[in-house]
Amino acid sequence: MILDRASESRKDRRWLEQQWMRQQCRVFMLQYDKSLMRWGNRDAEPPQVVHIPGAEIASLNENLEQFVFLGLDDSGPLFALDVSAYHDDALETYVSDNEFVDLRDVGWLLDSQQAAQLAYARGLVFWNRNHRYCGICGSPTSSENGGHMRRCSNRSCARMHFPRTDPAVIMLVEDCSDPAKPRCLLARNSRFPSRMMSTLAGFVDPLESLEETVTREVFEECGIRVGEVEYQASQPWPFPSSIMLGFRAKAMTTEIAVDGVEIEEAYWFEAEQLQEFGEWGDDKGQFCLPRRDSIARYLVSSWVDEVLHR
Repeated sequence: MILDRASESRKDRRWLEQQWMRQQCRVFMLQYDKSLMRWGNRDAEPPQVVHIPGAEIASLNENLEQFVFLGLDDSGPLFALDVSAYHDDALETYVSDNEFVDLRDVGWLLDSQQAAQLAYARGLVFWNRNHRYCGICGSPTSSENGGHMRRCSNRSCARMHFPRTDPAVIMLVEDCSDPAKPRCLLARNSRFPSRMMSTLAGFVDPLESLEETVTREVFEECGIRVGEVEYQASQPWPFPSSIMLGFRAKAMTTEIAVDGVEIEEAYWFEAEQLQEFGEWGDDKGQFCLPRRDSIARYLVSSWVDEVLHR
């Protein structure tokens, strides 16, 4: 079942309290944006997402500043709790056989629905933790609507603040100057692992269209001019609060000139070459592809599949 976020119902505080008291209530626990998981044999088993029954965490919740309501699924209500401010002793009962893990490290090992739920929880918890004061008057804010809105405590201000989403574009640039041998542009960002090649990406500037961002970022990072820009897909990216908007762009020039700051190297690759790339995390081959759970991998894989089946 796709998570029902219950957008209207969550505005009712009494309704939220009823969901919290339900026997089926489950809680994700997060500490400094890491999610509580159970991981046995790291070499043989994927991590298991830990759901804590609401009744078992009730005593701890009395002292917590923040909880967020995520929604309803087939099993009942789902919440997330931020325990970043708590001493390890207070969490010992919940952490004894578990550990806090960064979703970026294990998201590709999880079921897609579980990964999406943890990403959602991470994004909301991060926003609430970092918006405790009003950006207008500086007064403290309080949580409403199950953590989906914060209101300024200053009555003369009373400004409502909502979670932000920062748009970013990610694009696969295609060179079709030789129709018999189409190529795509992949690059290595300075923050990437040493062997990983991926698509280009960048944040949208104020008052800039998505297409303009694609054109600007490709030229700034690799010196390539692009023409036609076509939307492909999107992916929420809560690191900390982005959404990746995926595109394919047609190259008008092909001479690469990396900026040397964000991009350290970039090359044109044919589809057959990409089939020889290794997987993210392994040690085989000269280059490896992005993780399978990333939109970058989707853009690359869909292009390779399309080229090979033309």
